Amino acid sequence: MSTYTATTKTMTAWRQHRYGGADAVAAETVPVPVPRAGEVLVRVDAVSINSGDIHLMQGEPRLVRLFLGLRRPRVAGRGMDLAGTVVALGADVTGLRVGDRVVGAHQDTLAEFVAVPQKRLSAIPAEVSTTDAAALPIAGNTALTVLDRYGVGKDSRVLVVGAGGGVGTLTVQLAAALGAEVWATCGARAEETLRRLGAARTFDYRTTDLADLPADHFDVVVDIAGLQPLTLLRGLLRRGGKVALVGGDGGRVLGPVGRILRSLFVGRPGRRFVPITAVTKTPVTERLLAEAASGRLTPVIERTFAFEDASAALAHVEAGRTVGKVLVRGAHAG
Repeated sequence: MSTYTATTKTMTAWRQHRYGGADAVAAETVPVPVPRAGEVLVRVDAVSINSGDIHLMQGEPRLVRLFLGLRRPRVAGRGMDLAGTVVALGADVTGLRVGDRVVGAHQDTLAEFVAVPQKRLSAIPAEVSTTDAAALPIAGNTALTVLDRYGVGKDSRVLVVGAGGGVGTLTVQLAAALGAEVWATCGARAEETLRRLGAARTFDYRTTDLADLPADHFDVVVDIAGLQPLTLLRGLLRRGGKVALVGGDGGRVLGPVGRILRSLFVGRPGRRFVPITAVTKTPVTERLLAEAASGRLTPVIERTFAFEDASAALAHVEAGRTVGKVLVRGAHAG
């Protein structure tokens, strides 16, 4: 149960004041935020860690520092996804009450309490657990953005490259539910999970060369790993097909931007590369929650860390071998 009362003035939040690895993030005592007009104060019950959290923590690629702070992060708090319980309302909030379970994406969510604009939150259906809900906003919005934009449905052929993480496991599951034939590359540990989620075929990226897959075969290639040659990905497409450039680390300075720029010169008529930058939208999150409530979508949660071990959770994701999602349990979660 939450210890929040109107007299609660301080809380613990995970913050960083220099770019670096997970050891740069530490627990601090800070003031409890006061919700402004249109905001609600949420007791954080679960946070899922995304690759974006790691890039922000490291300040990599260096290009992002132009927008996020040249020498140190302007926003010191880490965490973006959250699910929790409303404990206080700002002025002009309608439709939500104290005690409601909500989920969404904001910033500085690795904290006991977060003030979040109401428009960024969705109510969690009774059929969906708080932990499952926390795994959906950013990764799920990215997956649905790809599938919606390219009209993936019955008889579509989809290849997901680097499918073992949060975005990949949700993309495979959602595409298969739409009736697509899904192939996936991943680490060996993720193959059984992806087959259970609906992948027709899986391949260990360490032992399978994409050049051995059939040419001109796929309607959509979802490139999450960001490591394969662009010309190789292009050759896997049927006419009219597209490669969705979702992820990839790239160089330390430009990151995936350099690869996106190169993709402009290797497309060919009827086969295109399209970079995907998903914005978390409340209506999309609500679609994901409805799929979860119906039982058609179940996020893969590899591990859940205690709130006091949030730095270890960041380090686990930073290591890059996660299957599905990693969560941090809220300080006051039941």
